[in-house]
Parts: sequence; structure tokens; C-alpha cells
Amino acid sequence: MVGLSKQKQKYIQSLHNKKYRNQYGVFLVEGQKSILEVLDSDFEIEEVFLTEKAVDLIDASVDHVLCSEQEIAKVSSFRSNNFGVLVAKMKENALPQIEKGEWILVLDQINDPGNLGTIIRTADWYGIRKVVCSEQTVDFYNPKVISSTMGSFARITPYYTDLTDFLKSAKLPVFGAFLEGQNVHSIDFSNQSGILVIGSESHGISNELAPLITDKLTIPAFGKAESLNAGIATAILLDNIKRGVSGT
Repeated sequence: MVGLSKQKQKYIQSLHNKKYRNQYGVFLVEGQKSILEVLDSDFEIEEVFLTEKAVDLIDASVDHVLCSEQEIAKVSSFRSNNFGVLVAKMKENALPQIEKGEWILVLDQINDPGNLGTIIRTADWYGIRKVVCSEQTVDFYNPKVISSTMGSFARITPYYTDLTDFLKSAKLPVFGAFLEGQNVHSIDFSNQSGILVIGSESHGISNELAPLITDKLTIPAFGKAESLNAGIATAILLDNIKRGVSGT
């Protein structure tokens, strides 16, 4: 058993803090599902720390440090983690190239890590590969975000920027979720690419971005709930968009 030195424990624990993730340019991946996904992705791996239980499920060519379950528990945010943790390098925060026929998801001030994780998982389900975030949106590499994506983070490229500049420069129709807009069920999305903007859980799309939305969308309500969770709204809108694009 090689184990974790106190210095290494301190280093891994520091990655729960955004300040140190940015300082070192790396992030923490925890648990079996996320670790297996990131090992099968294009992320560059820095270090892998595994328990004996995990070793049999990992490709033998993957360099790793063997740790006890107690050592992993000390550095993990999970209530129970008997598999391991992994340190990977963040991707460069670069403007994504928008390809013909592609849909881009834009997130305006999504503050809750669980909501962001759900949105990323939903984007992955619907084949969205690029997510552009406001600088006020919670950190993509937050461990709570990573874990709540259930591995989908490994297939998504995030980009943080000033959304006003991004939308002004985008040469695509910009759709946004509003309480008052055109019924999403009545819009023809066939043969179309574009940008879908999702606003914050409490305030919706910001006043600065609202004038840049070319097409305001509304999910029709059939009951009396005041609003929808941002993750659920994203799923409904992407489903309508993808069904329209595919002509089903």
C-alpha cells in the first residue's frame, strides 16, 4: 500500500476550492462513474488515486497510486467513496468554433452547482457538446458540478466569457426562455441551428442580454406552478428543438 502523504492529501483537499483549482489549473474527479468516464475522454490526467476495489476495473496501463478507503474518504467530498479520486487538467478556456447545423447552449448566471450539473447532463443527452457560460455562472469544475453530471462533463466543452459580446458576435438566431414569449410547441426548428439561452433560477435571463434574444420562447403551463427549475426547462426546450431539427 503506497498511500497518500500529508502533503498530497493537502493538495487534493485544496482542489475543492476554486482559488486553488485556478492556481494549479487542475480539478478533482471523484467516484467510479466519473473516473471511468474521464479516463475514456480527451482530458489530460495528472494523477490517479485508487483503492484496491477500483484497481481491477481500471486499465492496467493507467498509472495510479494505491490508497486505503480511509485515505480516499479524507480527501473526497462524497459521503461514501470506496473507489478513488483523480486529478485532471482543465481545458483551455477558448472560444468554441460553431459548426454548421450545431446548437450551442448558453447559460446566464446559473448559480447552483446541482442545477449546472443537471443542465450539463441534459445537454449531453441531447448531443450538445459546447456550453458557453457567463462569468457569474458557477464553476464547471466545482466538484459538486462534476459529480452531479454523472460523467457527462467529460463530453462537454465549457467556455466562460462576457455573454453580451458573445451573443453580439454570433451569427445565429438566439432563442431564450422567458415567461412571456412564443409557445415553444408552435415553433418550426427544422433545418435550423442556433443558440439557446437559459437564465438564472431566480431572475431568468438578465436585462443586459434580453435585447439580444431574437426569439423568445415560453413553455406553456397547464397547472399553477410559478416557474420551472432551470434544468427541467433546459430539457423541455432542447427536446422540442431536437425533435424539430430531426423532423419527428
